[in-house]
Amino acid sequence: MSRIGRLPIEVPAGVTVTIDGRAVAVKGPKGELSLNVAAPIEVALEDGQVVVTRPDDERASRSLHGLTRTLIANQIIGVTQGYAKGLEVVGTGYRVQAKGNSLEFALGYSHSITVDPPAGISFEVEGNNKLTVRGIDKQAVGEVAANIRKLRKPEPYKGKGVRYAGEVVRRKAGKSGK
Repeated sequence: MSRIGRLPIEVPAGVTVTIDGRAVAVKGPKGELSLNVAAPIEVALEDGQVVVTRPDDERASRSLHGLTRTLIANQIIGVTQGYAKGLEVVGTGYRVQAKGNSLEFALGYSHSITVDPPAGISFEVEGNNKLTVRGIDKQAVGEVAANIRKLRKPEPYKGKGVRYAGEVVRRKAGKSGK
């Protein structure tokens, strides 16, 4: 039995979980999320808890058991607390500015780069080199943060670029001059 999959998920006050066949909808104070559960996995609501079960011990069922439970738990956390991912812009002349809802980056290119937030995602800028990506969908927050980081990855020689908050960039020595 999956150690993660067999744990019931507590549904906090103010959150409603609706199960309609294979569709699981979670509604809370911050918004609403839905998930389509894969074929062999069953989801039930019992005594204010969401219980995820699998019919057999086949490899596909075992792999989807813990995944489905974690996805539903992430949705419940998302609609109550939300998710945030911090980013830092490091480098001389590198900066980020808020322009309405979108962000404008100066990352050493000949042009500035504008990033518009997708639906359900918001940006917060602190100073000119820190920003936070916020939303209720954990996957969407991580993907937007990864796409922003991809604009200029931290390079190993000077460490310049966009990095996650607290990310350690391995530095290289560079050329050895005589």
